[in-house]
Amino acid sequence: MSMRTPVIQPSCTFSHTGETHFFGEKLTVHTTQSAYCCADSTLFMNHDDHVRLLSSAVQPGAAIWADLGSGTGAFTLALADLLGPEGTIYSVDQDRGALTAQRKAMERRFPASRVHYLTADFTARLALPQLDGVVLANSLHFVSSKESVVRLVMSYLRPGGQIVLVEYNTDAGNRWVPCPLSFDTWRELAGRCGLMATRKLAAVPSRFLGEIYAAQSMAART
Repeated sequence: MSMRTPVIQPSCTFSHTGETHFFGEKLTVHTTQSAYCCADSTLFMNHDDHVRLLSSAVQPGAAIWADLGSGTGAFTLALADLLGPEGTIYSVDQDRGALTAQRKAMERRFPASRVHYLTADFTARLALPQLDGVVLANSLHFVSSKESVVRLVMSYLRPGGQIVLVEYNTDAGNRWVPCPLSFDTWRELAGRCGLMATRKLAAVPSRFLGEIYAAQSMAART
């Protein structure tokens, strides 16, 4: 596998929705979304790393979560591991093939998990129940108009629900990760949208863009 130096773009020039993504060499890292972004995931992260990024926010039990832009399911599998068989997961991605691969992995590793697979664009309104939590793992950095999408995602949350963002800790993108947002930028955006108590949960090094972090932001309880 050859490693290419990322090409830094001056600005985000397009939006994407988080189907199957490839970052030069397939980074299933933080995101599950597909397994993309770069070799960060494939070479340096495994299931335990994905679980660790989410573990401070996801508790076992009968909670309902969605993984938006889930791809081949690195973080969907982490959710299943953390929630246990009593939890319910809605896994959403535009790439039907990625979801098929994800389903096979789920049936092999966590056969008792309850997962609903939706082939859809998460930047459009979805038919979802009220959710306890949403994972956006390397999917938001394909969206240029982030605020409207964050507000849409918030509309699915029950009072006191949460969004867990997994993202590169930089505001300078490249052709594979066009529109990342640093933790400080996410905290500002989350606050502008009405999310509260944004905190950084965990982080891992990134070979290409410095750091990948997980952050938790809470919806109001009323």
